[in-house]
Amino acid sequence: MADNSNPHTIRTSIWREEAEADNPFATRVAYCRGYDVYGEMLGQARWVEMLYLLFMNEAPTPAQAELLESLALALANPGPRDPSVHAAMCGGVCGSTAASSLMAALAVGAGQLAGGREVYNAATGWAACGTDLAAWRHWFAEPAIEPGSVWSTPEHPPGFDAHGVSTATPVKQTLACLAGYGVGPRLPWLLKNQPDLEAAAGRPLALSGVAAAAFVDLGFSPEQSEMLHLLLRLPGAAAHALEQRPMGYKKFPFGVVELEGDAAEQTA
Repeated sequence: MADNSNPHTIRTSIWREEAEADNPFATRVAYCRGYDVYGEMLGQARWVEMLYLLFMNEAPTPAQAELLESLALALANPGPRDPSVHAAMCGGVCGSTAASSLMAALAVGAGQLAGGREVYNAATGWAACGTDLAAWRHWFAEPAIEPGSVWSTPEHPPGFDAHGVSTATPVKQTLACLAGYGVGPRLPWLLKNQPDLEAAAGRPLALSGVAAAAFVDLGFSPEQSEMLHLLLRLPGAAAHALEQRPMGYKKFPFGVVELEGDAAEQTA
C-alpha cells in the first residue's frame, strides 16, 4: 500500500513493485492491477491483454482481447501516403534519430485529419450518441466544442473521410471483422446502419470512425482512445523510417520538387 503521507510517493493504482532483499533499487516482483507480470503473466498473457490491463481496471475477456488485437493489426501501418508515416520517412531519410522519426509521426498524426484528435472527437460522438441515429444527426449539425480547447472546430464530421466519395474497401473489411466479435453495441449497429449514418454525415466512413467505435465498445474513454490510436499506428511509421534511412534523400518518393524563378536559374 502506498504511503500517502510521504510527499515523494508516486501515487498509481496501475503498478506496484516489491524490491529485492539485497537491493532496494531492483525490482523483485511487479504487479499490474494486481497481476504478477513476470511471475504469472509472462509466457501466458498476450501483448494486447497487457495493453488493455494498463489502461483498464481489469483484464479483458477473450472477445475483447481478440477485438483489440484485430484493431491493432488494422491500425499498425497507415501506409506511406499517410502524413504521419510520411513524416517518419522524412526523418529516416535525413538520418534523424529513431526517437526523432517517431516524434515526427506522433506530431503529424495527432491532429483532426485521420489523427489522434479525430479519434478523440469521434469517440466522444460514439459515447454521446451511441446507436441513436437522431442523436447523430443533431451531433453532426451542432458539434460540441470543449470550453477553452486549443483545438479548432473540425472541418469535417469526425470519423468520416474528409475527401472521400465512397467508403474505402479496407474500412468496410475492418468494420465487418470487428463487428463480428460482438463485444459492444456500436460496431454491429454501425455495420447495419452505415449508409444512413454516412448520409447524415454527408461523408463516407473512415477508418478513424471504425477505430473510435471499437475503442468505445471496448470501454475506453475518448482520452484513452486518442492515446491508443497514437500508439498503435507507430509500428508502420517506425518500419518505413528504417526502410528509407539507407536510401538517401535522392531516392525519396513522392515526386520531384520543381523550382521556379530565380531559384531555378541559380541551379541551372
